[in-house]
Amino acid sequence: MAPVSKPRRLALALGAGGLVIGLAACGGSSPAATGGSTGAGGAASATGGAGGGKIAAVIKGLDNPFFQTMEAGIKGAAADSSSDVTVQAATAITDTSGQADKLSGLAGQDFGCFVINPISGTNLIQGVAQLSAKNVPIVNIDSPIDAAAAQAASAKIATYIGTDNVEAGTMAGKTMGELLPSGGDVALIGGISGDVTSGARLDGFQKGIPANVKVVQTVAADWDRQTALTKATDIMRAQPALKGFFAANDDMGLGIARAIANAGKTGQIKVISVDGNKDAFEAIKAGGVDAVVAQYPYVIGAMGVEACRAAMAGKTLPTSVKAPVQVVTKDTVDKALASAPKPGESYDDPFAALLK
Repeated sequence: MAPVSKPRRLALALGAGGLVIGLAACGGSSPAATGGSTGAGGAASATGGAGGGKIAAVIKGLDNPFFQTMEAGIKGAAADSSSDVTVQAATAITDTSGQADKLSGLAGQDFGCFVINPISGTNLIQGVAQLSAKNVPIVNIDSPIDAAAAQAASAKIATYIGTDNVEAGTMAGKTMGELLPSGGDVALIGGISGDVTSGARLDGFQKGIPANVKVVQTVAADWDRQTALTKATDIMRAQPALKGFFAANDDMGLGIARAIANAGKTGQIKVISVDGNKDAFEAIKAGGVDAVVAQYPYVIGAMGVEACRAAMAGKTLPTSVKAPVQVVTKDTVDKALASAPKPGESYDDPFAALLK
C-alpha cells in the first residue's frame, strides 16, 4: 500500500562527501535530499555482502500486509546474497515517533548502510542527518523523505526506490474508463488527509479518467478498511447514481467492496484500488473488486538491500528507480497470484546489474 509520500524527480550532483541528491515529490510535499558515501529491526541475518558491511532497515508498521511483504523482500534479498541485515519496524502505520527512535538507536551502531521507509516525510529526518554526518549511505524506499526538511537538516540519501504514484493513479483512471465505457459518477477514497502518496494517486486517477467519468466526491479514510467501509456506505447514500470507487490502497478497497456487498450492489459499482495485496487479488476472483494497480513491496524491499550492497561496494547509484507496477484484472489475476510476491512480467533492476 505504501501509504505515504513518494518522490519523482531528483537532481544528482557529485560532492566531496559523496552523492548529493535532491528529491521533489509529485502531488504534495517534496521528498528528500540525499547523499551517500561508502559503504546499513526483528532481524534477518546472514553474513557478508558487498564491502563486508552490515545493513540496517527501518520500515513502517507490520500491521499492514504491504509492509509485511516489504520485510519479506528485505529478508529474502539478505538470504540470497548472504548479507547481514537487521530489520526493525514501527509498531503501527501511525507510529512516527517510535519509528524515529528505532532509527536513532540503530544509527549509533556499526552499520555500513541503511534502508529507510519513513512513515512521514519528516519523522526520520533527525536520524538521517545523524547518519549523513558520518557519511553512511542511506537508501530511501517506498515513501520519500521531504526534500526541504532534509536540505535544512543536511540529511542526505543515496537513492530512492518506489512507485510513481501519479502514474499508478493514472493507470487506475484509464482502467475505470474501460470498465465504464458509457461513463458515470465515481467517488475517490484517499488515505490520510494531506498525505503525499494518497494525493498523488488521487491526482493521477483524475488525469487518467475520460471526460464521461465524473468525480463527484472525495474523502479520506486513513488507509483503514473499516473507515473506508463507513465512508463508502455514506457516499452511496448521498450519491445513488454512483458507478465506481477508486481507493488509494487495497485495504480501503476491500472495505469499499464490503460496503457495496452490504448494499446488495456487488457488480453494479466498480472498485479499483492500489497495492497488490493477495486479499485484493482474491477479491478480484470473487467479483468484489474489479481491478488492482499492483505494486510489489517485495521487490522494493529487495532492491533496497541490493542498493545498499552496491553503495558499500563503492558503486555509483542511480538517482531514483521506479518500482514495477501492473494493472491486475479478472483476466490476469491468476497469473498475478501465481507469481506473487513478484511481478508476473519482467522488470528493470539496475542494482542487480551493478552487483554483477
